[in-house]
Amino acid sequence: MRRLLPVTDQTRTTEDREWSLDELAEAYAYPQEGPWLRANMVSSLDGAAQHEGRSQPLSSDTDMRIFGTLRALADVVIVGAETVRREGYRPARAREAFAARRAAAGQSPAPAIAVVSASLELDFSAPLFTAPLVPTLLLTGAAAPPDRVRAAEEAGAVVIVAGDGPGVEPERALAALAGRGLTRQLTEGGPRLLGRLVAAGVLDELCLTVSPLLTAGDAQRITGGPSPAVPERFALASVLEEEGFLFTRYTRT
Repeated sequence: MRRLLPVTDQTRTTEDREWSLDELAEAYAYPQEGPWLRANMVSSLDGAAQHEGRSQPLSSDTDMRIFGTLRALADVVIVGAETVRREGYRPARAREAFAARRAAAGQSPAPAIAVVSASLELDFSAPLFTAPLVPTLLLTGAAAPPDRVRAAEEAGAVVIVAGDGPGVEPERALAALAGRGLTRQLTEGGPRLLGRLVAAGVLDELCLTVSPLLTAGDAQRITGGPSPAVPERFALASVLEEEGFLFTRYTRT
């Protein structure tokens, strides 16, 4: 059974059919005013963000359709270096189903990938750097190793300094992206990066897939690292359900 359950006065129910991409695009449309930072993560029932080191085992076909839709709506996808290495990240692709929508919004054919890395210890021969539709961005600090900066630039990446030390300051990174016109921002983690964004108080929206699986083990949660002084409250904006998977969307109150 598939059900679309917006948190509104009118609940619409659909059964035994696949949600169209247009329906998903409308359900997950960015606000008119930006910049806006959205996170997309998946979690098991017992709080695991990964199984055997990867998020894919917790996912589903519909989760991947939503994953693709969120990417297709974004100007930029922000991801941590460890997640790039662990998940084997590739460039975002242009999708014909969203081409007209992106063109009307003045967006490039595909979102840029922005990798957050202090060390820049990345494989610059990988497709993420050699074959993107739009240049891959690297967000790093002023103390990044100069030889790695040169290697990144020689590979065609755009290096953006967003911190005075070795690491990235979340507010500066997001402002730098917005200054390039990349205001529809999406982060796919991993947990350490998302934890830093939460602690900095810069996350506007969380799209969380709750997978009907119990994994046990000692996997990370969707966020890691230091806690904010006061937990930040988010409001439930919408829920989609399919075969026990809950596709939730929360926005900052």
